[in-house]
Amino acid sequence: MKSKRVGADEEAQVHVVVLDTGEEAFGALSRFVNEANISAASLTAIGAFKRATVGWFDVASKSYRKIEVNEQCEVLSAIGDVAVGDDGKSSLHVHIVLGLADGSTRGGHLLAGTVRPTLEVILTEVPSTLRRRRRAELGIALIDLGSG
Repeated sequence: MKSKRVGADEEAQVHVVVLDTGEEAFGALSRFVNEANISAASLTAIGAFKRATVGWFDVASKSYRKIEVNEQCEVLSAIGDVAVGDDGKSSLHVHIVLGLADGSTRGGHLLAGTVRPTLEVILTEVPSTLRRRRRAELGIALIDLGSG
């Protein structure tokens, strides 16, 4: 993985993160945001995966149904955010749309993705802290604007 801060002012800092072939995207990006002490950001990404796992959140069971994509796929769109979780660490929440060879798509929450050949990520960090708190009634953590 390589990264470069490409812009900064009093309101925002922009980081470009480029993942290489073989890197696991969700884990690598999670490490990056924690090592860079990023506590509030939005992200977008494009690129491709050798394989990926996305999730569809089942409200009734309070869990993700895994959708395995075991083929080369294009990252058509990835959008998400970074916020600090209950454990004090920065956490990612990323939705992704993957394009398959036949033109069909798969999408959901990015759970894992093995990069091939690259993933280009733009992270826009803001000078603030967002908190993500676990909501027991839903079984997931959501951004809580009432905490800082």
